[in-house]
Amino acid sequence: MSVMTGRPHMLTEEFETLARIGAREVEGLRLEFIDGKLGVKAVPDGDHDRIVVWLSRICMQHVPDLWLHVERGLRVEHYRSGRARPDASLAPDGAFEGQGEWADPAPVLMVVEVTSYDSDTDERDRREKPRAYAETGIPIYLLIDRDKGLVTVHSEPDGQRYDSVRFAAFGKDVELPEPLGFSFPTEALKDWVR
Repeated sequence: MSVMTGRPHMLTEEFETLARIGAREVEGLRLEFIDGKLGVKAVPDGDHDRIVVWLSRICMQHVPDLWLHVERGLRVEHYRSGRARPDASLAPDGAFEGQGEWADPAPVLMVVEVTSYDSDTDERDRREKPRAYAETGIPIYLLIDRDKGLVTVHSEPDGQRYDSVRFAAFGKDVELPEPLGFSFPTEALKDWVR
């Protein structure tokens, strides 16, 4: 029996074929393809969705020329083959027009993830995605971590990781660095956790 090395668990094209035939969600789970690996995460609950809407309103108040695009598939293949579907991507209006399911991440100023209550959150949202987004050069990765009651702001990507990582407990103000440069309160997040 031989072991294959150097090949991801699944090719990007194979995942995209599954997605096209409607195999993206199965009984409360969503398939994701990150760093050549097929994974699953829980389908967002109502509080998860509420957090994204709440953050969208905040962004509209501070940067009205930008939109929080929900679940926009991004190519995050800087030095590797991969795809990610962040909970939201902050980019100019029309940034993804004419693009397919997996868009060029160049116009994205911030990606947002809200943790789901599943066993893979630690690996996916706290480790794999920050690396993927930093490698891609996305200026800010905002993690709203419902498990830990923390907002984590990753910034200053160096092509491998984010050089700056700051934490704020739910209830404290969060400051988003440039290119956004605004802060917002997080007291409301306490209402949307288990």
